Amino acid sequence: MTTKHDHRKLGRELGLFDTDPLIGAGLPYWLPDGAAVRHTLEEYIRDAERRSGYQHVYSPVLGKRELYEISGHWAHYSDDMFPPMDLGGEQVVLRPSLCPHHAVIYRSRSHSYRELPLRMAELGGMYRSEHSGVLGGLTRVRAIQLNDAHIFCTLDQVAEEAQAALEMIRRAYEALGITPTRYRLSLPGPGGKYVAAPEKWQRSTALLTDALDRSGLPYEAAEGEAAFYGPKIDVQVTDAAGRESTLSTVQVDFHQPEQFDLHYIGADGAKHRPVMVHRSIIGSVERAVAHLIEQHGGAFPAWLAPTQLVILPISDTELPNAAALAQRCTRLGLRAQIAGPDRGSLGARIREARLVPYQAVIGAKEAADDHAALRLRDGRRLDPQPVNDALTHISALIGAHSTDLWADPAS
Repeated sequence: MTTKHDHRKLGRELGLFDTDPLIGAGLPYWLPDGAAVRHTLEEYIRDAERRSGYQHVYSPVLGKRELYEISGHWAHYSDDMFPPMDLGGEQVVLRPSLCPHHAVIYRSRSHSYRELPLRMAELGGMYRSEHSGVLGGLTRVRAIQLNDAHIFCTLDQVAEEAQAALEMIRRAYEALGITPTRYRLSLPGPGGKYVAAPEKWQRSTALLTDALDRSGLPYEAAEGEAAFYGPKIDVQVTDAAGRESTLSTVQVDFHQPEQFDLHYIGADGAKHRPVMVHRSIIGSVERAVAHLIEQHGGAFPAWLAPTQLVILPISDTELPNAAALAQRCTRLGLRAQIAGPDRGSLGARIREARLVPYQAVIGAKEAADDHAALRLRDGRRLDPQPVNDALTHISALIGAHSTDLWADPAS
């Protein structure tokens, strides 16, 4: 891997995240700029889910061992889980997945067929006992913040819901500037790590294949890559070293609805079993940010950048104007910083801010006219323009999650 695009090196140089042996391997912490990227990414996905009819929940990061025995995680996945903790005569476990909690939340209320599909989402923590040899930066960690959701639906709604999840993934990748390497239909392989239910596997695979075909997406089947309870669509990305990993997933699950005895009341007044569609639009926040660092070399799309606009007063005389401009940015929700003359020549400050999408240069004439001369990260220089006009345009582009620095935000 070239060091230019190694997120482990670049992320530390840019002050996004770091690690400390006292905290532990595979447990990175986020610095202010990294926290800004993470928060913006989380807010984007929450808003996208709200607009698509998802309801958000919170659930505990701990659960009784019995919960994971029922779900099947204990029998099929315990090697990747942290050991149980004895607590008041019970054993509790750091969760390796959110789906058992969501199944229990669904079960806590009665449901009619009129409520389905019921889309339940959470940005929640989960924990996996990764071996130290495979840990690295943000891509393989032990504490994971997962963009997870579970759709409880009827059998004839499954393919449409899976297709809608694939469309959400497409839109998110467009906004983030991510190009998927390939779509993989992950199927079971030989061995005993999969739930023994051949008929359910066949039905699940047929439903996911239908969703892929409806979406017009090319895909490759891969044996041995399925979840223990069902097949999945994996959206694969490649890092700067050519290593492929899964970022987003869509899964069909007949197993856990049966294990937790989930049901809904149908139009006939009888109980029916829902199907559980698992989907994650951006996967784990950690892996998503790692990929974005490498994909963009730290030059994030403007809406995601930790600093969106840097203000460059030519001399100390323009510092009050720079401060006023920074306050206006804050009121508009823009992340702005002032790089004053004390930080070097104008040329040096421009070079230092090379990854910032927008640079606003303020000289004596701009200060007198309440104008700013904008320089864009891609090298374009715009004529001085009224500050309000510039900020309105930048705000509109950022609000539209545009990847173009100066496009028409309505286009």
